[in-house]
Amino acid sequence: MRKQSRRDFLKVAAIASIGVSQVLAEAQPEKILSKIRVAQIRVYPGKGELEANHTSLMDILADIQRKEEVDMLVTPEGFLDGYVVTEKSVTKNDMGKYAIDPERSAYTRAVSDWAKRNKAWVIYGCARKATGGVYNTALIYNREGALVGMYDKTHIQTHDHKYLPGKHLNVYESDFGLFGVMICADRRWPETSRTLTLKGARVIFNPTYGMHGDLNLCMMRTRSYENGIFIVFTHPGQSLITGPNGAVVRNNRDKTRKYTVTEIDLARAPANRGGHIVDRRPDIYKL
Repeated sequence: MRKQSRRDFLKVAAIASIGVSQVLAEAQPEKILSKIRVAQIRVYPGKGELEANHTSLMDILADIQRKEEVDMLVTPEGFLDGYVVTEKSVTKNDMGKYAIDPERSAYTRAVSDWAKRNKAWVIYGCARKATGGVYNTALIYNREGALVGMYDKTHIQTHDHKYLPGKHLNVYESDFGLFGVMICADRRWPETSRTLTLKGARVIFNPTYGMHGDLNLCMMRTRSYENGIFIVFTHPGQSLITGPNGAVVRNNRDKTRKYTVTEIDLARAPANRGGHIVDRRPDIYKL
């Protein structure tokens, strides 16, 4: 019943030819979704194989469309290009060969169409062409398939210096409230998740490709606990979701699975309404 009501609500917004965020602004608080179903892609893409990676993704999306109803779908970092930046043979000048213009790409158009058809949000990892170089980007599509945001990885080290560094930590409006995005190594700096939380996020989506395992598990549990939020860590080899109390909500590393779907209840994330965030002492946090 809840799923049908949600779909009906979103259809009303589409028929009225206005954005979901505008409908929500005029709606009662109970219209904001609390429980959302999150799909995490669990496939290692081929290095520099854009066409093959796109085909693989669309096959998985078709399977999800047949079997599941999801609110948000997240790919790993750099899924389209296979995070080719780690290849020593690929120079900074070479990165443009593997980057796309999201507004003109047939790959992104197909993903946008899927988002609209399934009334689902999508966070899609790619290398993005820009003036002066290439960004490591998470493209953000809303339920109508519109590109409503582009988050560029902000913290770069070692091979990531082949990218341009991102310049913002924005949060994004949705029918389930504000959310944030960080990419891979961004999670190592506590300022990243803290800034997004202070801006209102109750959940942060974290597409990644690099390090995962025990150390990362401890890090993600800590980031969630200290901020009172959910973090959706999406790696080709691991679907990990940590909750606001530091608990592990999902930790799947089954190599036979190409995606996982998990329901999370954002009402359980106190974030700016209580816990560590509210009880901070910014008056003494000075150097």
